[in-house]
This record gives sequence, C-alpha cells and structure tokens, in this order.
Amino acid sequence: MDIFPISLKLQKQLCLIVGGGHIAYRKAVLLAKAGAVIDVISPEIDAGLLGLVQQSGGQFVQAQYSQHIALRKYRLVIAATDEAAVNQTVFADCEAENVLVNSVDDPPHCRFMVPAIIDRSPLVVSIATNGASPVLARQIRTQLEAAIPQGMGALAEFSGKWRSAVKEKIENPDKRRIFWEDLYASPLKEQVFNGNLAEADRLIEQALQQWPEPKGEVYLVGAGPGDPELLTLKALRLMQQADVVIYDRLVSPAIMDLCRRDAEKIYVGKARSNHAVPQESINALLVKYAQEGKRVCRLKGGDPFIFGRGGEEIQELFAAGVAFQVVPGITAASGCSAYAGIPLTHRDYAQSVRFLTGHLKEGSPELPWRELVYQNQTLVLYMGLVGLEKICEKLIAHGQRPDMPVALVSKGTTPEQKVVVGTLADIASKVSEYQIQAPTLTIIGDVVSLREQLQWLD
Repeated sequence: MDIFPISLKLQKQLCLIVGGGHIAYRKAVLLAKAGAVIDVISPEIDAGLLGLVQQSGGQFVQAQYSQHIALRKYRLVIAATDEAAVNQTVFADCEAENVLVNSVDDPPHCRFMVPAIIDRSPLVVSIATNGASPVLARQIRTQLEAAIPQGMGALAEFSGKWRSAVKEKIENPDKRRIFWEDLYASPLKEQVFNGNLAEADRLIEQALQQWPEPKGEVYLVGAGPGDPELLTLKALRLMQQADVVIYDRLVSPAIMDLCRRDAEKIYVGKARSNHAVPQESINALLVKYAQEGKRVCRLKGGDPFIFGRGGEEIQELFAAGVAFQVVPGITAASGCSAYAGIPLTHRDYAQSVRFLTGHLKEGSPELPWRELVYQNQTLVLYMGLVGLEKICEKLIAHGQRPDMPVALVSKGTTPEQKVVVGTLADIASKVSEYQIQAPTLTIIGDVVSLREQLQWLD
C-alpha cells in the first residue's frame, strides 16, 4: 500500500490554497463542504472562489506566494497555481514545516492526495490511485455512485444515534459487530431509507431486547483454482464476515486479501508428505471455534466436495451439532482447462469426462485402468504430478494409444500459469524439462489437441 488513507476533520480548521483560478475553486468547494476556514493567496481570484473564502470566514491575500508566509498555522495547504515552480516551492516550504501539502496534478510534490469522493454524509467513500490515474478513480466513483443508495448516509446517521445504547447492551465487540450486520440485513434498513425513523427506532429497540447470544457456524467455502475473480458472490460475502478463516495451501494470497482484515487467519495447508495440520486436527479446530460462538470460514482451493475432504469435515460438524453452510467453488478441472483453452467435452472428441486423483499409494496409483481406456473420454487427474510416469505407463499397458494427447496445467488461472502439451509416451519427460511444479492438473484426451486453436489466455 503506497498511501495511508485517512479522513481529516476540518471543521473550523484553517487551510490555505495558493492560487486563485478554477482549479483552486474546485479544491475550495471540497474544503468548504468539510467546514474548513479557507485562506487564499493569489495575485487574482475567481469570483466564486472569493465567495467561498468569505463564507468560510477566511481571508484573501492579493499577492504572490512568499516564502515568508507563516505555514505552521494551517492544517493543510493546497498548491493550485498554473506555475509548476511556484507549486514546488510551496511543497518544499510545507515539507520544512511538517505541514500536509497537495500540489495539484503533481504527485511527486504531494504529501497527501485528494481522492475521488462519494458523499453520503456522514458516510463518505474515497477512491485514490496515488496520483497514478485520477480518471480511473473518477470512473470507479461513478460505478460506486450507482451501487450505494442515497439512504446510506441516513443509515449511518441512524446507527451513530444508537451506537452508545448498543454498546451498553452488547459489551463484546465481536458480538456487537454481528448484531449490526444482522440489523443491516433486516427490514430496518429499508425503513431508514424511506424516512420511517420512528418504525426504525421500534425495530432496533425490539432487536436489542430479543437479540440472542450468537451461535457459531462454519462456512465451507470453495475458493476456486486461484483467480480471485472466479470467487462466487456468496463466497466473498461469507469470507468478509467470518471471525476466523482456516485456509489451505492452494488458496492464493490474492484471495486471502479479500477476507475480513481483522479476522483470525489459521494456515492448515497440506503438501505432499508435509501436512502442516493433520485432517483430524482441522476437524477439531472447526468444531472448537464454532462452539465458541465464532463464524468460521473453512477456505479451500477449488471445490470443497471434489477431492477437498469437505464431506469428512461436515460429518464432524454434524456429529458435534455445529451449524454449517457449503459454498461450491469452481473446481480446478473446470477452471484450469478453461484457462488453458481445452474443453473437457466436445461432440467430436469426448462425450464423457472423469475426475481422478493421482495420489500414490505404496508407490503406485490405484485406478480402474480398464475403465479409463476409452477413446471418446477425457481424463482429468488431480495431484498426479509425482506419479505421472507410472500413470502413463499403466494406461499404455492397458491399451491406450501412446500418442494420446496430454496437457499439464501448472498453477492454472493465476499469473504464473504454465501449460505443457505432449503425449502419453513423452509427457513425463517434459516435467523436468519445463520445470513444472505443483499444483498441476493433468488432462488426458483428444480434446487437448484443440488447445492450439482455442487457447486465449496466452
């Protein structure tokens, strides 16, 4: 994070604008809305700007900027002249006095940025790009304007009125947060939006009187194969409201960044022959935190019910009487094949697809080999990289043709995705040649030959 976002209280605070033209006026409008007292220094001044200065109780000094100006009395300074040298001098002087300064459209000479703003006072949303793209910030603001109802400001004001009463009734901050989240999901919000504040007061009083102690719950959430944009809306919502996030090795950092920032995050990743936390201990963790009244997000790569041991975990939750939800995710077979440009089925090449695990048992994969040797079928192997050579040998030995196309999709759907194509006869030799690493999905079938025509990501 290149900038630290803050919200300044500027009511009755003295602020300085150097410059008297249209750009200075635009900045003065924002300062005036925030209740600041505005001084302006400039040889000339726009009539509208002069009016804002007078309304705020500030002063207009008709002069060139001078280094002898007493800057320490100002909360912040904005350099808004059309002379770069003057703006840079203002910046240097403010830096020397430790005064916050913004030089308009000149990011290197800014100690703070003026963001694009959505004003639903007291709710204020700001969007900043650290000066890299103000136009992009404004476009995002336009999109959010449509998504944030005008009534959100009234809801924020209503919440502030009741904040002390709720805090007195519910002392635990985690439980208090759950109360507010439940309240915002109730009919109360629409009552506030429609201006029915008496009814909203009645509903919150009723909620405080009847509100039970929150019960713990587990969300078994599929995080998909890696690309954060493949998350479902429900997955994202539950990730952002969970108190505890218990996550696997295949959950990407970009996805973890979308979880609630103050949630407790517990890594239980499993790699081959290296289980950070045994499955039995993971099950016990889920039960433990839920029984403490916490909302637990069990975040798994791919889909929790496809080679994700999700069934085992919710069996344990059911036995312990813990409430749970299951949120499907895009499994690696679907996500990685799509990003590699390989359709798993095709009328001319494959009328069926089978998902298999390639884990070795006592050095050899145990699979129904005869059933797998079928011409118009696609095989997708999860976790089969280590046993790939033996798998290929077994398929050939049971009658599959050696030139059957095979694709390895490593770290699929992520920026590090790598796809290597070969045949059953030679694909194993390409693992070291192309430095293929786990997690890797193996796709076997004639559909792989379509990649050359259908690949789109590369």
